[in-house]
Amino acid sequence: MTSPAECLSETNTLVEAAGALARGDIGSMPVVGDGGELIGIVTDRDIVVRAVAEGRSPNDTTVGEIMSADRLTTVSPNASAEEVMDCLSTSQVRRVPVVEDGRVVGIISQADVARELSSKQTGDVVEAISRG
Repeated sequence: MTSPAECLSETNTLVEAAGALARGDIGSMPVVGDGGELIGIVTDRDIVVRAVAEGRSPNDTTVGEIMSADRLTTVSPNASAEEVMDCLSTSQVRRVPVVEDGRVVGIISQADVARELSSKQTGDVVEAISRG
């Protein structure tokens, strides 16, 4: 797990969000409220499909306007590598926020899991994530 996880606010602009994603060389980032509680996820695809493709201004559109907020996938800090693997596979995501008492305390990536699992298990996770 990477802790603390870099997070965005729903008031960040898409330019700020895209810059944070680029600096981290990642495709998604948790969005948190004022108290650090998880309220959504924003992806590079959200920025392109829900904003740029619709002609919205990246300087004027906020993360809160385009983030995914329903069916958020999370794991607890106590989750085993196998539980995380199942979560990533089932949800077909490459990164999952680690949440404790509603607050984001870290993030686990596909690469983090790969360091803990066998090559076969890692291959199975990558295959499951890539389906769809």
